[in-house]
Amino acid sequence: MNPALRRWLNILGPVFGLMLVWTLFALLQPETFPTPRNAELIARQTAIVGIAALGMTLIIIAGGIDLSVGSVVALCSVVVAWLLQRGVDPLLAAMASIAVGALCGTINGLLITKLKVVPFIVTLGMLLVVRGAAKGLGNEQKIDADLTWLNGLLASLPAEKRGMIFPPGVWIMLLLSLGMVGLLRYTRLGRYAFAIGSNELTARLCGVPVVRSKIYIYTLSSAFAGLAGLMQFSRLTVGDPTVAVGLELEVIAAVVIGGGSLSGGEGSVLGTVVGALIITSIRNGCVQKGVANWIQEILTGIIIVIAVTLDRLRHRRTSE
Repeated sequence: MNPALRRWLNILGPVFGLMLVWTLFALLQPETFPTPRNAELIARQTAIVGIAALGMTLIIIAGGIDLSVGSVVALCSVVVAWLLQRGVDPLLAAMASIAVGALCGTINGLLITKLKVVPFIVTLGMLLVVRGAAKGLGNEQKIDADLTWLNGLLASLPAEKRGMIFPPGVWIMLLLSLGMVGLLRYTRLGRYAFAIGSNELTARLCGVPVVRSKIYIYTLSSAFAGLAGLMQFSRLTVGDPTVAVGLELEVIAAVVIGGGSLSGGEGSVLGTVVGALIITSIRNGCVQKGVANWIQEILTGIIIVIAVTLDRLRHRRTSE
């Protein structure tokens, strides 16, 4: 297949999938699903998955994986609440959340590159370590905090602010998406990520600083997860160490549905955002239709399997 045609199919395929999902639920729930109010709700629900998935896009392009995202989101939501409860300025608490996320990513990157341990094992272990740290910081219970402007990042817009269309958290996700596009297209780190994911040995022989680049990639990705944790706090208004269990699977699925390859070397920001919208739209539609939670989990699992299978088939055809 022509490379240009293949690239466009990877980009437009998820968009058509999103249109199909919206059409289906609009027909099933015409009174509630295709409404501006519900569109805002889906956008707010997408912000957490979408922001974390932007960072995961960079990792998957570089041929890596991060299973600790959900735990990092939970820890960072607890960090924000813990700091606010002690009177720390909201802006400093938000910055601390992102910094804690970045620190987790740096540890992942160092273990992967310095100890030569595969990303799956390192991040699986970090998933448990970070989740335990979140529970320890919160004394195994949620942390309440006084209301601040952070609580409004993903709150539903009041009547006097309807002109914003979406709450600030959604606009932050969209701005970060533009920033990630710029990073992938116009920076060395973006070019290095594609080179490492396509063929790490060749990239190393061509002078790409593989070790340093991987550490930067994992640090930046987890900083995005830290910001997603801040959004999680805003949505729940508490720090809860038990939230975001399984979020890493939705984040990975969003990237793969959007055309990212688990083999590395492929991925797009637009595809990732559309993939996140597909996942949250399906969940939103199922809730409105009264589908049981256990069925929703089965559907999510099926979507992940289908996405990975399509990725395998796509690469099998390319190699033939």
